[in-house]
Amino acid sequence: MRSLEDIRPRPGLSVPVVTVLSDDGELAEEDQRAVVRHVFQDGYGADIVFAAGTTGEWDKLSNGTRQQVIRVCTEEVQKLANPQGARPVESWAGVTAHTPEETLENLDFAIAAGADAAVLAPLSIRGLRDPVRFVTRDVADLLDARSRRIPVYLYDNADIAVDPSVPHIRTKQVKAMSRLDFVRGIKVSAPRKVLGNYTKAAASFRERGDFGIYVGDALQIFEIFRPRRGVLGTLSEHWQRYRLRGSLPIGVVAGPANAMPREWARAWQLCRAGDGERMERVRGVLESFRSGTRSAGGKRSIACLKRALLNQGVIRSDAVAAGTPALARPDAERFDEVFEQVHAEARAQLVPTWVTRSPADPAGERS
Repeated sequence: MRSLEDIRPRPGLSVPVVTVLSDDGELAEEDQRAVVRHVFQDGYGADIVFAAGTTGEWDKLSNGTRQQVIRVCTEEVQKLANPQGARPVESWAGVTAHTPEETLENLDFAIAAGADAAVLAPLSIRGLRDPVRFVTRDVADLLDARSRRIPVYLYDNADIAVDPSVPHIRTKQVKAMSRLDFVRGIKVSAPRKVLGNYTKAAASFRERGDFGIYVGDALQIFEIFRPRRGVLGTLSEHWQRYRLRGSLPIGVVAGPANAMPREWARAWQLCRAGDGERMERVRGVLESFRSGTRSAGGKRSIACLKRALLNQGVIRSDAVAAGTPALARPDAERFDEVFEQVHAEARAQLVPTWVTRSPADPAGERS
């Protein structure tokens, strides 16, 4: 068994998978497994399957259901291992719950289930006054008591913070937690200025090893990695890299990749390569999808993702949890039309390898 010091943060595309619910609000296990296989796309999609995160409606589910999602997604990822046992994709469990006690229970469950890592949003836990103490004492004590220890990744997202006056984890708090051998990175869903605070400070995070930063506001990767031309452009690029101190993000967490995993995997690949022309092509496709989710009766992204998966034949119910904005007629029909148009745009702008395939469209040639 590898020690934590031998484990490096997984680079690439992390897909926070939706939680598939039946009409009566129960987890649809088989369909949940189908979503895991769908976002993997035979190796052309997700590098990380992130279960029970924000896109998975974690805060709308019972804790028992959160644990079901963790178990099902972890089991399905384990089936994707090659005959030698190597995993082309990792399973990360969102362990955050409404209380510290349930959060620790979920972490323990994730370890037992075989998850590769846990994701923790300390500012989203009610009654937690000192996130650093919670991680350095309670989380550390739990991991120390287990024969199997897994990495923990922090999650910073103002939209799910308990206290609006404390929307983000302070960089000095991240630095304090990063000294622990099991804290290996942070997912940041925030404006570029906030993300920049983390990347600039990243040189002092994890002084003994790797510390990965993942972009949560996914479309930001096109600006972060945008190539610059000419003398002024080169100086601008050098200045940006100086500010980042070489600590560019190593991955992107994209909720829309539930519906378009190949396109988002291609976007990350092109951004890392700095291929400006092709970046703009895939960016246009992804921007069209985002516009479609917003034009369908307001910002109902989770409902739109489930509707897209339903249209693709991946799942059989697009029900959302109580409290999540639903997508009803005629907005649903309007989104269906937009989604068809986005598919057509993807086929026109991208090579077939990077157009998502589904049970309804196994060859990626939907007409």
